Amino acid sequence: GSDLGVPLIGVGLLYRHGYFTQSLSPEGWQMERYPAGDPNGLPLTLLRAPDGTAVRVSVALAEGKLLSAQIWVAQAGRVPLLLLDSYVEENEPTLREVTDRLYGGGGDHRLRQELLLGMGGVRAVRAFCALTRHPEPEVFHTNEGHAGFLGVERIREYAEQGLSFEEAIELCRAGTVFTTHTPVPAGIDRFSRDLLERHFSGPAADPALPTDRVLALGAETFPGGDPAVFNMAVMGMRLAQRVNGVSQLHGEVSREMFAGLWPGFDTAQVPIGSITNGVHAPTWVAQEVLDLASGPPEDSAVAQQLPEDGHAWERVAHTNPARLWEIRRALRSRLVTLARQRLRASWQQRGASEAELGWTDEVLDDGVLTIGFARRVPSYKRLTLMLHDPARLTALLLDPDRPLQVVIAGKAHPADDGGKRLIQQMVQFADDPRVRHRIVFLPDYDMAMASALVQGCDVWLNNPLRPLEACGTSGMKSALNGGLNLSIRDGWWDEWYDGADGWAIPSADGVEDPERRDELESHALYELLSQTVAPRFYDTGADGLPRRWLEMVGHTLRALGPRVQASRMVRERSEERRVGKECRSR
Repeated sequence: GSDLGVPLIGVGLLYRHGYFTQSLSPEGWQMERYPAGDPNGLPLTLLRAPDGTAVRVSVALAEGKLLSAQIWVAQAGRVPLLLLDSYVEENEPTLREVTDRLYGGGGDHRLRQELLLGMGGVRAVRAFCALTRHPEPEVFHTNEGHAGFLGVERIREYAEQGLSFEEAIELCRAGTVFTTHTPVPAGIDRFSRDLLERHFSGPAADPALPTDRVLALGAETFPGGDPAVFNMAVMGMRLAQRVNGVSQLHGEVSREMFAGLWPGFDTAQVPIGSITNGVHAPTWVAQEVLDLASGPPEDSAVAQQLPEDGHAWERVAHTNPARLWEIRRALRSRLVTLARQRLRASWQQRGASEAELGWTDEVLDDGVLTIGFARRVPSYKRLTLMLHDPARLTALLLDPDRPLQVVIAGKAHPADDGGKRLIQQMVQFADDPRVRHRIVFLPDYDMAMASALVQGCDVWLNNPLRPLEACGTSGMKSALNGGLNLSIRDGWWDEWYDGADGWAIPSADGVEDPERRDELESHALYELLSQTVAPRFYDTGADGLPRRWLEMVGHTLRALGPRVQASRMVRERSEERRVGKECRSR
């Protein structure tokens, strides 16, 4: 948004402990730590009134409690980001902890976070605009259901102006867009209806917000719905003029998933569209690739932005093959260096002595085909699909002529023991002295590690259970650096795979038995790696260059470079909202 000059205000929570740092036990089990952060040490400014006092917003909770928050402002380029922080003296100790951590606490704690984010977020925007003379927003975008209560707050604002509840809902909808991110019901926030009622009745009641009308917004009134729950995604959709998924396939899945909200509509006619996600190229593209994009001096500033028009990407794609291969090797070498450092530190943390770790100096090889797999570790992403036949994987890693090496990273949700078991299985396989120089698990996946991975890997592997990957964006980052995707046709890859920008792993969609499905798809993965991917990487001419591989790299840069960028996504969202605004003004 900042790059395009789109007038935006971002709103979020300032988590005092952020997301966890990940380490491994000697047995390979994920362990979490939550180091406390100090906002005063971050590039943040506390929003203050003209008299110097910190601005507060507050939200009424059950039992007459009042949750207050101060507002920190981060400047993301030209876009202000407002972060609400409940660590203020007027809150009782338990309420100070509301913004303690991402994914923290149980249902009541999470509901308090979402009431603060939604209702408190709108109040923070109003306060910020009044104090800074920033233009008031015309459209509110709810990114997933977590901020859904912003609609309730806006209904309250309209009701206080004298409008009826029905009129307030219509005006709220006219200026609201909702994006759903999850293709599985288990990924949607659902709260007990009784819990919601406590926060909107009794001492917390507001005459502008009748409890029964608020509860109806999130009611699962469709076939198969649970009358005892309040569904945040359902509320988000009821209060939005436009609803979209984050890839074309996800749009299709969402139309089926939420068809009950539009009874009488054929599934294809359910009004849920899609805008495919994108990634911020300047954040993820290696400097060497940025340099390739630079043309004449008058074009250099444009090239640094790497816009979604194709000129800079054509320039990169037409780079001399020897130079392109030299850059790919340099990026691979940089990844190898980081992997050795991180692996050595992890083994030391797990209890190994310095004398035992000489082997880490020889881990990985900057001349070997390098495959990356890095993402969150819920079960549907199938971290361990490659381990389905350990002997087959071992043979691929140790092939004397065409070896593979694999760099793996990812965090499981702190409460997800199933995901932690998958990590442990992977770590225990990678600990084996026979293969540990060819496959590594790097703990504490963060942005620095992600940059090295998406820049340095030759192949980006993604093998979710189709169609459970809403979009997936890590493979986009790899493509921007000349990596080739090897993926199940899910999320963004389903619509943009063209046969020359990587490989599609066949998906056994009709097979109900999950073990059988894993067997079929892992076999297809092994076959692709051994019969197609590795031979193409190692097929070099007299000049030592894998010409056919580099043709695919060039095609990937040319075909995907303009498409996978966040600037394209923001432009599509802005155009969608402008169309909606024009429709409302007629």
